[in-house]
Parts: sequence; structure tokens; C-alpha cells
Amino acid sequence: MRLIVILSALLIEVCNSPSLPIKSNRDPVDTSQLKVGDLVFQSSKSGQSYAIQLATRSKYSHVGMVIMDAGELKVIEAVQPVKITPLNNWISHGDGHQYWVKRVKHADSLLTDSVIMLIDSVSRSYLGKNYDLYFGWSDERIYCSELVWKTYKNALNLELGNLRTLDSFDLSHPLVRQKLKERYGDNIPLKEKVISPGDMFESDKLELILSR
Repeated sequence: MRLIVILSALLIEVCNSPSLPIKSNRDPVDTSQLKVGDLVFQSSKSGQSYAIQLATRSKYSHVGMVIMDAGELKVIEAVQPVKITPLNNWISHGDGHQYWVKRVKHADSLLTDSVIMLIDSVSRSYLGKNYDLYFGWSDERIYCSELVWKTYKNALNLELGNLRTLDSFDLSHPLVRQKLKERYGDNIPLKEKVISPGDMFESDKLELILSR
């Protein structure tokens, strides 16, 4: 049986939360600064989010990627299942409707039309796949940061963030230990590779474009 990443258990409610309706009193998002291939980060409103932030030492707990769909910029994300979400809807998931946009460095020269088409094709190949509650590294099921990481790896051989194992995260906080105990008892596997939204955000191959 494949090892289950404990950090992934903490992320279950964050990346697997259902979409919320767009609030009618929110203005449409200005997409003029966004491009296909941009990474969008947020801190979820899920009750699990704080535990994730403690374990990863990062405020970012969910990530998706901007794509063009039906003539509009939207977000492809790994929830249940992997799907394409309207941008306003995606933003409404986040704590305080805050979000951060990062872009691959030298995107003007790197992300040519043909590369953008490849990124789109690779990301869409995951559509409909079930959300990975166990955060394994196979392609059978997919979680949020795994979807984005594998899209860029498979399309450009570009690794956006370093893969880590559970034992490299901070599991010392009582809240984190409590969540681990509740889900897995004393059987804590530690060595499955994982990419967290926080580690992806800190990649030196990305630059910050927008913070709202």
C-alpha cells in the first residue's frame, strides 16, 4: 500500500472544499494583468487552513492555474473533481477574498503560443480526475499543488518548487499534532514526496505579479 502523506490529510478540507457561489455584490475581477499560465494562490476559509499554515510555515493553502476557457480567463484547480472555475468564484473561496498571482520568470519569451497550448493541453488532461485525499504522487488522483507542479513539469520540464517529504515540515505545534492523531493515530508515514502551495509560492522560478 502506498504511503499516505500526513500533510495531505490536513489539506483535505482546503483543496477539496466545494465551490461557493459568486456574490452578486462583488464587481467582476479585473483580468487585465493576468495571463494564461499564471499561478493563483489563496488562503482557504476552511477550518483546516491554520493547521496547514503552521505545518508549512506559509499562509498559502490552495493554488490553481489561469487558463483560457470559452473566451474567458478562468482557473483550473484540483478540487472534487479537477475542474475549471470562474475567476470570481475561485476568489470567493479565499479568506477575505485575498489572492496572489505569480508568473514564470521570462514568461514573454518562455511562454510562446505553442507552449501555452501545451500547458493548456496538459492541465486539461487531469480534468475530471478525483481529488487525492491521500496526496500520493501517482496521476490516478490529483491534489491542488500537484496539478500545477505536474503541468509545468510535463509541459516545460520546469519544476516550480522543491518536492519534500512530511518529515521536513514543522509538525511540532499542538494543533498539527492533534490533527495528525485524529486522522492517523500512531501510524505516521513520513517519506512520500509532496509539493505544498507554500513551497511552490517560494520557487525562485516565479515572480509576483499581483497581490489583492
